[in-house]
Amino acid sequence: MATHATNNVPGHSVSVRAQLERTAAIGAVAGVGAALVMAMYAMIAAATYQNSGFFTPLYHIASSLTSPDAMMASMERAMSGSYFYFTPGPAVVGVVIHMMVGAAYGAILALIARLTRLHGAWLIAAGAAYGLIVFAVSTWMGLPLAAAIFSGGDPISNMASMVGYPTFIVEHVLFGLAAATILLPVASRDWNRS
Repeated sequence: MATHATNNVPGHSVSVRAQLERTAAIGAVAGVGAALVMAMYAMIAAATYQNSGFFTPLYHIASSLTSPDAMMASMERAMSGSYFYFTPGPAVVGVVIHMMVGAAYGAILALIARLTRLHGAWLIAAGAAYGLIVFAVSTWMGLPLAAAIFSGGDPISNMASMVGYPTFIVEHVLFGLAAATILLPVASRDWNRS
């Protein structure tokens, strides 16, 4: 079994494990960036056509570990026309959870892209498809499992239906597209040649 692979630099050899670790780290960064894009879409949707409050998506995510009180208060205030109810504790918890999950999914996408040597338009298309896969895995496995483990209840296990399936799908496709776009320079430069 080979433990080293060339890194396209004469006389320089890097272990396969090191390459994969670097790829996963790059993917994690891409996943955090894509999670930001996804969150902004979710927050804009919540404050506009969903009428549930700008910060409600963060409180919704946080309710996997905290009380859903902030989410409910945000939604109630939005119904009375106040769309920007903010409470820092649950907001920070929601951001941290969302970024950690985004980092994990981004690392997986990067590893898949590197191992299959995806780059260019194929990487972007794969990113969109990956977003749909992440939607399905999250909706029917990840969120119900998280709800059971952390006693998050219906707000977590039924997150996709509460948000609305069309919006939840768009959020995840945007995640995949954004992650792939962030990975594109590295993939085009390195992954199709190593």
